[in-house]
Amino acid sequence: MTLLTPGNPRKRTRLFTGLVLLLAVVFGFRLFAFQVVDAEGINKVSKANRSVTRTLSALRGDIVDSSGNVLAHSVYTYDINAAPINVQPVTVVRNGQEVILTVDQQADAIAKILGQTKQEILAKIAGTGVYSNLAKSVSAARYRALQDLDIPWLFYDPILSRTYAEGATTGSIVGFVGKDGIPLAGVERQMNGCLAGVDGQETYERGVDGIRIPSSAVVAQQAQNGSTVRLTLNKDLQYLAQNMLYAEVKKYKADWATALVVEVKTGKILVAAEAPAVDSNDFGIATDDSRKSRIFETSFEPGSTMKTITAATLIDSGLGTPVTKVVAPYKLRFPWGLVQDSHLHPSERLTLTGVLRDSSNTGIIKIGQVIPRQTRYDYMRKFGFGEKTSVNFPGEASGLLRKASDWDGATDKVSMFGQGVSVTPIQMAMAYQTIANKGIRLEPTLIDGCQDKSGKISSMPTGSPTRVVSESTAAQTMAMLEKVVEFGGIGHTASLSEWRVAGKSGTAQVQADNGHGYGYLHAVSFIGMAPVEDPRFVVAITIYKPRTISTSLGATPSFRFILKKALLMYGVPPSTTKSKPLQMDW
Repeated sequence: MTLLTPGNPRKRTRLFTGLVLLLAVVFGFRLFAFQVVDAEGINKVSKANRSVTRTLSALRGDIVDSSGNVLAHSVYTYDINAAPINVQPVTVVRNGQEVILTVDQQADAIAKILGQTKQEILAKIAGTGVYSNLAKSVSAARYRALQDLDIPWLFYDPILSRTYAEGATTGSIVGFVGKDGIPLAGVERQMNGCLAGVDGQETYERGVDGIRIPSSAVVAQQAQNGSTVRLTLNKDLQYLAQNMLYAEVKKYKADWATALVVEVKTGKILVAAEAPAVDSNDFGIATDDSRKSRIFETSFEPGSTMKTITAATLIDSGLGTPVTKVVAPYKLRFPWGLVQDSHLHPSERLTLTGVLRDSSNTGIIKIGQVIPRQTRYDYMRKFGFGEKTSVNFPGEASGLLRKASDWDGATDKVSMFGQGVSVTPIQMAMAYQTIANKGIRLEPTLIDGCQDKSGKISSMPTGSPTRVVSESTAAQTMAMLEKVVEFGGIGHTASLSEWRVAGKSGTAQVQADNGHGYGYLHAVSFIGMAPVEDPRFVVAITIYKPRTISTSLGATPSFRFILKKALLMYGVPPSTTKSKPLQMDW
């Protein structure tokens, strides 16, 4: 057997010591590199790995009516979440003393705030996951109550939502915003530059468990909330008009109806109601037709309300007066077809005033044919037909008014009583505003302006006033329209006992669904103003395709109701004067 010679113990000790020292130097150098040389870079990488950046959503500005009543408002709701892996008893301060809350106690407190049972909460926080939703879209009040519990394993996701206090009452005008926050229609879309705020940005750190580290949030940019859009609408009057329209649409089995109230001397739109209308809170269930504002976006042939424009043109161009005489037969034949009145009658001896009173198609053609077609076209343009208003509402239509040089023989004649041309309800209302405003057409105003946090309002640009007819012409036209309400077969149903009222009915055949000729349905309307001696309001009613009535008798009840409510609401004193005599027959 061979025995190994033992080594030198001292040598082995020196080698081992040297090796330890070498390792210590290497590790020390690396530690120095980590903690000093590379510390900044490592910290950046580490922080980047545990840092989360999120958008701080800006609140969308309010939309309010003329009195500041909120029509559209943005609020935060909150999704309440938990990290089950971190659920454990916690120490909290209550009345200045530290108290240990068991998981059972915490679940009970959460349940009471969320309106759930303790067992439901315990089931949701069981397990070892890092995420569990306890409740969605919780109100701000409940969110704050949960925060006061100071439970570290709860965390919250803010959700921005848009609410509309008046729902369908103002839905067609106010519009709506999609779930992604993008404005889709109405004032919401038109005034997005004012309403939309500027989102902010926040960075916070989270631990390995994915839970936000308390007090780690750094706001890089504060969110800037949007500004307020102030409308000219009167919420209360709008509500009354809307309810009236819904009743009329149901009663007459109509496709739709609209109502406008315009302040004569300012052009402000106080009411822009329609039925059916979209509920901005639930726009998804509305039909495509109901989602738009027919007042601005829908064109139709106006019918006999256009006779007022023909009469004013005749007077203003010096070719006639309210007592110009004409013999109006029941029907007139032309190479292109037949024109007749709404009811059978012998030839009647009428003045221009009588023509309007009886709404005679043949009478307005015979008395108005002395006006050159280019002159009539020019006046119709000055009255605002054939072009959009300065409101510039999203999707607004311009109607249809072909150049006079493009008129055929039929259009030349039937345009005098509102066929062969198409208008929007707002265009027709503003034409009557022109008559009521001594011949000066104002551009309609729907939006007063954009109001910032300081209360300063940046007004919307509006078009310049347009002198359409002389003050004398406007006064003579008003006098004729008052006789329509006093003595007209339909017009007299629009009268009010306390105030002098002027106005004109309109019944226009609607084109057949196949696009060839006219069908059996009508667009019926009544437009008027009061009080005649000092007009304050124009009210325009349109009911489209009523099936249980075929005349403007369907429009006068709404007209009277809404006009009277407006006069009372704004404290307009009753009339103390009477209309002057005006020859209607000869």
